Amino acid sequence: MRLAEEHTPRAVAHVTPVAVAQAAGALLTDVDGNTFIDFAGGIGALNAGHRADEVVQAVKDQAERYLHLCFMVTLYEPYVRLAQKLNEITPGSFPKKTVLFNSGSEGVENAVKIARAYTKRPAVIAFERAFHGRTMLALSLTGQVHPYKDGMGPFFPDVYHIPFPYTYRCSAGREYPCCDVHSPEHLHEFFRTQAPADSVAALIAEPVLGEGGFVAPPPEYFQGVKRICEEQGIVFIADEVQTGFGRTGKMFAIDHFGVEPDIIVTAKSLAGGTPLSAVTGRAEIMDSPPLGSLGGTYGGHPLACAAALAAIDIIERDRLPERAQKIGARVLERFRNMQEQHRIIGDVRGIGAMVAMELVKDRSTKEPAADETAAIIRRCYESGLIVLKAGAGANVIRTLMPLVISDDDLDEGLGILERAVAEVAG
Repeated sequence: MRLAEEHTPRAVAHVTPVAVAQAAGALLTDVDGNTFIDFAGGIGALNAGHRADEVVQAVKDQAERYLHLCFMVTLYEPYVRLAQKLNEITPGSFPKKTVLFNSGSEGVENAVKIARAYTKRPAVIAFERAFHGRTMLALSLTGQVHPYKDGMGPFFPDVYHIPFPYTYRCSAGREYPCCDVHSPEHLHEFFRTQAPADSVAALIAEPVLGEGGFVAPPPEYFQGVKRICEEQGIVFIADEVQTGFGRTGKMFAIDHFGVEPDIIVTAKSLAGGTPLSAVTGRAEIMDSPPLGSLGGTYGGHPLACAAALAAIDIIERDRLPERAQKIGARVLERFRNMQEQHRIIGDVRGIGAMVAMELVKDRSTKEPAADETAAIIRRCYESGLIVLKAGAGANVIRTLMPLVISDDDLDEGLGILERAVAEVAG
């Protein structure tokens, strides 16, 4: 820890002081030999587990052939095979094309570039509390100030934010469905007061907010949003960086809402723990940017593509979306039991294995209990569980355990969390 503090900037914050020596499945071992149950999963990047055998072998096999070529210079099979696979499994029966990058932020930025090239329009609509990345355009799209945007401006122009239908915290103080700002029809008010529809290239949405606190909209919400986007010629972009590849109980979270996005951005669990992102979309949209305008030296690196093909095979073969449903049901049950016992837990919510509890100082005022949340997380890692916070108030405890976690490890981890909540709640 001392060396990390000495040689890396403090802005790269560490949730825990744990220094990992080895990882496998859903378990971590630190340099002192202590074992931790992982409810963080590299922030949702390890749905197929740490160091899955097939992923490791695929990387080794690919390394024996070549490490780097650059797809903009020469073609190579893993890139094309992965693009083909993503075109097949992402929502929508229409013709699709895929381009690969390195990170979620890079995928988001290129999705916006593609939408602007296709529509010849400048503006982009994003949501309050959303997180789309830390690079400058992605950060401009992010709808959460602290800690991501503090002192980082000015931000990109023609980026607008509208309220996300966060029914536990309606900005108008109303209950759904009576809250107008939580209706898709609020977009029409936006077009009248913020930017005309014919200037908007894209609307980008996380189907379930990730860093924003694991908030899902009402089931019919995105259908209304997509309908309005189609009426106005606006590209609908689904940011599935954290929600994709089985986490919510379906291969992609947008599948829960009966919507086929025009473009879908994936990363994290796409590649089994290696750095990779993808932008997949309608072929006519993906072909709209001029020749040479998309790419990157390391985008779609051969090792990552090989790892991704293996990881997707594991997710499909082992039915990890179904496993996510079972994990989520167990976590929701335990969280709701805790909520009945401790008034500090204001809300429990989730889809599949994307489950969270929101901690408040008072259930009436809903004042975020940020200090208590930090204390619970600290007690957890001191007892052998790694867990993450989320939310604009830093008061949401979220679960992103690898979907290969055993029932015994899942129950043990939940027991640690229960004890930590009880100790802090008093």
